[in-house]
Amino acid sequence: MSQTISVRIAMLLGLLAMVNGTFMILAPEPWYWLVPGVSDRGPFNQHFLRDIGINYLLIGAAFVLGCVYERQRLALWLFPAAWLLGHALFHIWEVFVGLCSPIFLVIDFVGVTLPALLSVYLIYVSYTLHR
Repeated sequence: MSQTISVRIAMLLGLLAMVNGTFMILAPEPWYWLVPGVSDRGPFNQHFLRDIGINYLLIGAAFVLGCVYERQRLALWLFPAAWLLGHALFHIWEVFVGLCSPIFLVIDFVGVTLPALLSVYLIYVSYTLHR
């Protein structure tokens, strides 16, 4: 049961990351203005956004490939999960040191914190099922 759920979560995370990455690469300025909280964190930089878009494409591909290749699942999901977790911790740190207001924890939850938490769950399930 948990393996089926984890594969569905990973597929959803993967597809959403790939859509987000594609949007960031093809239309960085509209992405910058449409995603809540992004424009509050610094000036628009299309090169930086496209670089991060490439990361999201790779994250998405790794999650999707992990759904297909069960034996390599843990390895394929580990590094995207690490990046998502680091990203979420960085957003929390920004609030903790006063760079952002605590309201940003709410604004960022769906797009930053929730994917990180879900990816940690994926690693946990994958590890416990394949050890």
